[in-house]
Parts: sequence; C-alpha cells; structure tokens
Amino acid sequence: MKLSRPVSWFLLAFGAWSWFIWISFVRNLWKDGSGLAFDEAGDPTGYFWVHLVLAVVSFLLGTVIGVIGFRSVRALRRDQDAVTTAGVDHGSGGPSGA
Repeated sequence: MKLSRPVSWFLLAFGAWSWFIWISFVRNLWKDGSGLAFDEAGDPTGYFWVHLVLAVVSFLLGTVIGVIGFRSVRALRRDQDAVTTAGVDHGSGGPSGA
C-alpha cells in the first residue's frame, strides 16, 4: 500500500509530536508536587502508575506511527528520484540548451 505525501508527512509529524508531548508529560508527572502522583512518603500512587502506563503506551504507538510515516516519506522520495533519473536517462529531463 502506498500512502500519499500529505498522509506520510502527517504520520511523521504525529510521531514527532508524540515524542515531545509524552516525554514532557512523564517529566512533569515525575516532578509532581501536588500529591497526586506521590503520597506523603514519596511512594508512587495509583494515579502515577496509570498515567505512566498511558504515557508509555502512547509513546510506543506514536513511535510506530512515526516510523510508518518516515518509511513512507523515504519511499516517496526514492520513487521521485527514480522517475527523475529515468527522465534524464531518456533525454526527457528538460531543456538541453541546443
């Protein structure tokens, strides 16, 4: 299956966005001072574990989606280069100056 260029770039951007958002979220969760993520003794709460699992799963799914987008963008560029090279080899690559 081939993906269109806009869809490929969207998937790649979504993967990058996931890395940024979920890493930031885990950092903020780890530094939580409100008492939601850690109790008075400093032990992680259920809130912490649920949100950590959510972040890890979302991070992994974002990574997979980003890799699909990256591979698709790379394949589209390879196809574009093959078409450009084929056009030059057959003399239809543009003006020759003569």
